[in-house]
This record gives sequence, structure tokens and C-alpha cells, in this order.
Amino acid sequence: MEYPNIVEGTFISRPNRFIAQVEIGGREETCHVKNTGRCRELLVPGCTVYLVHSDNPARKTAYDLVTVQKGERLINMDSQAPNKVVQEWLEQGGLPGVTLVRPETKYDQSRFDFYFEQGPRKAFMEVKGVTLEEDGVVRFPDAPTARGSKHLHELVKAHQEGYDVYLFLVVQMADVDHFEPNWRTDPDFGQALLEAEAGGVKILCYDCDVTPQTLKIGKKVAVRLK
Repeated sequence: MEYPNIVEGTFISRPNRFIAQVEIGGREETCHVKNTGRCRELLVPGCTVYLVHSDNPARKTAYDLVTVQKGERLINMDSQAPNKVVQEWLEQGGLPGVTLVRPETKYDQSRFDFYFEQGPRKAFMEVKGVTLEEDGVVRFPDAPTARGSKHLHELVKAHQEGYDVYLFLVVQMADVDHFEPNWRTDPDFGQALLEAEAGGVKILCYDCDVTPQTLKIGKKVAVRLK
């Protein structure tokens, strides 16, 4: 995926989870943050950030903050980006034989990120974006997520009814060592992930090639659940 109208700025502060104060071209601007997670280790005062400038004059904020420089790493923190790059990956043959890809598909009382077909096989997929990194280890979630655990239980139920089921962990940066659940922050999600794997959920984890303007699925990342 590609972002238009990218500009560089310097992060100042984050008054709440929806907005940030950023210096752009010598002016302080109020910008929309496209991630409602904590992201405390990313949005550090003085860090370089990249923003999309909107051409819509009716918007209250003229910029969307999408990418941050953390040391030598570029990390995309746009929470909408993982679904977009996974759809591109599926449509471009990331899994062999996929003939139909349908986003945001209802199943029973659930709504999964993707429904797709591989010949006679029918599948559901949930996507999670991963931005929390420490010494090359990436973890999810960065805050407790009962909704994330619920999605895993629902995938197991769909598998019991004959569907192939996937969890796709999109690591929104490049060159990491491995993924593991964030046991310290959300042990319930870690336990749900163990049960999901045992219940037939196929866990895919890939890093991303990141530039200020683009994001693309990259290499497979090792998953260590225990």
C-alpha cells in the first residue's frame, strides 16, 4: 500500500489517544493519530514522525500520523494498514490458489476481517497489527484486549464447523527476531492464543517492508507461544 502526500514532522506530545501535537515546518499542528493503542514506547517527545496531509479543507485535523522513527527502525503505526496489506498479499498469491477474497465478513454472531476461498476450501482470517518491539522481540497486545481473545475463540468455533481459520500477525516493521504473546500485559490473550493453535487456528506472522510512503508484507517471522 502507498500513502500520498507524506510529510515529516517532530512529535511533541499526545494529549489523548486520538490526537498528537507535532511540529511540521516550524509550526505546531494538531494531528490525528491512526492508532488508539498506548504506543508509549513509540511516541517519544522529539522523535521523527511521518504524516499524511489531507486535501479535505472540512477536516478538523489536516494530518494523519502513520509512521514513527524508533532508533534505526521505521515502524508503521496505522491501525488500518494491516488489513490493507494483507488483502493485497492474499490477492497477489500470498496463499496459493486463493480465488475469492472478501473483507469484513459476518459469520454467526461474529465478523471476521476476511473470508476467502481456496478451491473447495472456505476460510476465515483475523488480522492483528503488531507495533510493540524490544530488543528484536515483538509482542501483542500492548494493552489488555478482551476483544482479541474473543476473536480467537470464535475462530476455533468456525474451525469446528468445517472452515479453515487463520490469525495473521502483521509486524509493522522489518528485521525482528521473533514474536511472542505479551504474557505480562495480557496473559488471557496468551492463553487464548495457545488454545487457538491447539484448536486448529493457523498462525501466520510476517514483518513488513516500511518506508515513509509505503508498507508491504515482507518476511515470515518465527512465533514462540510458550
